[in-house]
Amino acid sequence: MDFNKMIERAKNILLTPKTEWPVIAAEPASTASLYKDYLIWLAAIPAVLGFIDSTVFGYSVPFMGTIRIGVATALQGAVVSYVMTLIGVFVFSLIVNLLAPTFGGTKDPLQALKVVAYSSTAGLVIGGVATIVPWLGGLLALGAAIYGIYLLYLGLPPTMKCPPEKAVGYTVVSIIVALVIGAIFWGLIGRTLMGGGMLGGALPGMSDRRVSDDIKVDPDSPLGKLEAMGKRMEEAGKQLEAAQKSGDSKAQGDALGAVLGAALGGGGQVESLAPDRLKAFLPETLAGLPRRSLSAERNAAMGMQFSEGRASYGDGQGRELTLEITDLGSAQGVMALAGWASFESERQTETGYEKTTRQDGRIIHEEWDGTRKSGEYSIVLGERFMAKVRGDAADVGQLRQALASIDLAGLEALKGEGLAAAR
Repeated sequence: MDFNKMIERAKNILLTPKTEWPVIAAEPASTASLYKDYLIWLAAIPAVLGFIDSTVFGYSVPFMGTIRIGVATALQGAVVSYVMTLIGVFVFSLIVNLLAPTFGGTKDPLQALKVVAYSSTAGLVIGGVATIVPWLGGLLALGAAIYGIYLLYLGLPPTMKCPPEKAVGYTVVSIIVALVIGAIFWGLIGRTLMGGGMLGGALPGMSDRRVSDDIKVDPDSPLGKLEAMGKRMEEAGKQLEAAQKSGDSKAQGDALGAVLGAALGGGGQVESLAPDRLKAFLPETLAGLPRRSLSAERNAAMGMQFSEGRASYGDGQGRELTLEITDLGSAQGVMALAGWASFESERQTETGYEKTTRQDGRIIHEEWDGTRKSGEYSIVLGERFMAKVRGDAADVGQLRQALASIDLAGLEALKGEGLAAAR
């Protein structure tokens, strides 16, 4: 097993997919080699990190604190997740192969496995790391999933020999069929497949053309945005290669930060708001409850910044609310991707519901537990800020009103702050 070769392949498919796909399509391979030299190692990343997250860090549950899963249970879950990932890749490749003639392609099970295996790199690597990222994990996973769709779109013409103008339909239909089959499978074993909200419009507004130098894509469409992301990652990849050759550890760290910034940011580094700026949006009272605690911090890692402010409110008689303001800073591009994907979903439970919608261009998420009379209401502002209130209420409407009482318009007006300084 050549780990250097595997790492090089993963780097190339993420940073320079347009030039890497023809190489992948032409190189000799077998089902066994694709699994033993690539998939079994990358599939272990989310499984192992998920195990660590559930046993060491635990899950934060509102009003219940942090819950950690026992080692035996977590290990069982990790093994099941790992095996299902490996099986899922193979099943998805069967779907891609089966649909090839429908979109003018050539059936080839090995090429189908190649395109599915390598386009899964973003989800397995970035999505795997997202499992241990405290509050941006969901956004990172979403960004990785969307970028994986883009990689699949780029890879279908060279591997499955489909006409470039049919790659969009081929990609979308393949994903739809895979999600439907997955939903049926999990339903049969008593599980509910989550995360299908993206299906309703995963790639709306796409121009039915291939992303290439001689064919243009609407820059304001999701595919156009992904193409721009790909170009940024390609440039950042060149910077990373130069830094690696120089042997300068600081330059390598900065270059890696540039790669992450290209994937997560909207085209450049962003200086997030200072803690004192966030505190101004955490009032002394909320929904008639006095403020009991206040905190704000700005964190930086690998050249990227994020800020978060939090305040708790209570009457001393059991009713409590928590208000959180988050500046995604350098990761604002992930939120933009969610917007471009028209990410919406809804799920009913025995005691309440959870749903994500878009209203007036804003992403809104709400959860409600009728038994506990508690819930959460959050809103994304300017594709950069997240404002969230959670706690006790008569209904979600009260939480919505509580959040509306703060200066949301003033916060949204700051969406461009820090951009010029960062460029």
